[in-house]
Amino acid sequence: MIYTNSDGGARGNPGPGAIGVLVRKDDNILEMYSEKIGNATNNVAEYKALIKALELAKKHAKDEVTCVMDSELIVKQLLGEYKVRNTELLKLFREVQKLQENFVKIKYIHVSRWDKFQQMVDNLLNIELDNK
Repeated sequence: MIYTNSDGGARGNPGPGAIGVLVRKDDNILEMYSEKIGNATNNVAEYKALIKALELAKKHAKDEVTCVMDSELIVKQLLGEYKVRNTELLKLFREVQKLQENFVKIKYIHVSRWDKFQQMVDNLLNIELDNK
């Protein structure tokens, strides 16, 4: 089973944004990624991080992937518990739905920001934001 952890953030909300992603098989990290994404809101950054996570995951798995995030809003939108009302988020939501077609089964899990892998991706995005 392949897992992704992703996190996105913006300083100022909206403000300068960045994402951090890791792809892992259990506790073994297969790939780490981070980048600045320009001006964004926190929610846009979270979706962009998930999109990158799904793009990277498809290099490592075709069957199952579990996407782990600390954004309860995004997870609940993806599970159909919350509607996506914001037009910019709706575009990103649809992009995620399209990427889901690369996998037989996909799960979304909300975890605390204190999860060890979530702290790693949070550190990745903060390094990006700190580098001017």
